[in-house]
Amino acid sequence: MIDIKKVRADFPILNSTVNGKPLVYLDNAATSQKPQVVIDAIVNYYTTINSNIHRGVHTLSQKATEAYEQARIKLQQHFNAKKSFEIILTAGTTHSINIVATGFTSFLKKNDEIIVSAMEHHSNIVPWQMLCERTGAILKVIPMNNEGELLMNEYDKLLSHKTKLVFVNHVSNALGTINPIQEIIDKAHNVGAAVLIDGAQSCPHIKPDVQKLDADFYVASAHKLCGPTGVGILYGKEEWLNKLPPYQGGGEMIKQVTFEKTTYADLPHKFEAGTPNIAGVIAFGTAIDYMNKIGFDNIAAYENELLAYATKKLLAIDGLKIYGTSKNKTSVISFNIENIHPYDIGTIIDKLGIAVRTGHHCAQPVMDFYKIPGTVRASFSFYNTFEEIDLLYNALVKAKNMLC
Repeated sequence: MIDIKKVRADFPILNSTVNGKPLVYLDNAATSQKPQVVIDAIVNYYTTINSNIHRGVHTLSQKATEAYEQARIKLQQHFNAKKSFEIILTAGTTHSINIVATGFTSFLKKNDEIIVSAMEHHSNIVPWQMLCERTGAILKVIPMNNEGELLMNEYDKLLSHKTKLVFVNHVSNALGTINPIQEIIDKAHNVGAAVLIDGAQSCPHIKPDVQKLDADFYVASAHKLCGPTGVGILYGKEEWLNKLPPYQGGGEMIKQVTFEKTTYADLPHKFEAGTPNIAGVIAFGTAIDYMNKIGFDNIAAYENELLAYATKKLLAIDGLKIYGTSKNKTSVISFNIENIHPYDIGTIIDKLGIAVRTGHHCAQPVMDFYKIPGTVRASFSFYNTFEEIDLLYNALVKAKNMLC
């Protein structure tokens, strides 16, 4: 059970005011807020052990390296990877996806097929389109229904011996739908295809077990998990990571360099060229500790209560329509009010201190499916309250009265 007063006290930004009103932060699907312990971890690195890692024999470098690698182990344990070197530390989900998409260039040939879903974020569409352009592979799309659920019978029809790769988000950032990724993975493996799961939106709400899922790749970003921006992970099975070529060349990722030939370092360093975001990775480990201390079962239960309350409350507004009504979803509500542009709603309620996201949410195909320019998206986290939902409701009523 969550002690909401205690939790909110951990987040200094929640005491802020915006336009003279107390901040009501409901844009958690874009990025989460940071608890003081994460902020302190960043400050502590720069004030006590600031040094480059893996390269120095001096004490500061050794301490920084130990803290950095300890964070990797925390992430291995959190995602239940078999080995710590299966956790590649990256700049974020987009970076992680591009490592895999670029690496598969050498594995695909003309008329091979790869599959994505209709509800993907642009970062899980564009790299695969680029891959198809490089290789001549064909991109197939799993369609969805009006409730925002994937049509799994159509997925079955898409799968064949030509299918080499399947890429699906665990949770839709635009709709909140939790996709049936276990079924997606199992069916892909039945035809010999590899699977990458985009966990950027799921990881704040769900603790994934990559071994149980049997995912070939799983990617996520720290900043959605109460961690800093500019940090993420690429989990990959050892056999796949060994097959993939390096994504970038530079320091740290090499074993030996001569002008005649370069050989590459073992995992995970093969994919970690250059000086990383050391402070960010260490703080990511702190964020994982913080969220696990609260407990993901507690987080899910509380956020489901917030979602149910907000759904009922918002549907009481005449003319309000929710997009994404799957029974299996996280705490995201995408909606529009009849005859009002979402941007206008977002602008007005911002004046009342309420932060939501408006637009296509980097998921234009989803908006095209519904034939709308975008939505207002309210996304709730474990540090939000029922009172904040009441304030959102009141603000929306006021905005509607002003704009209609």
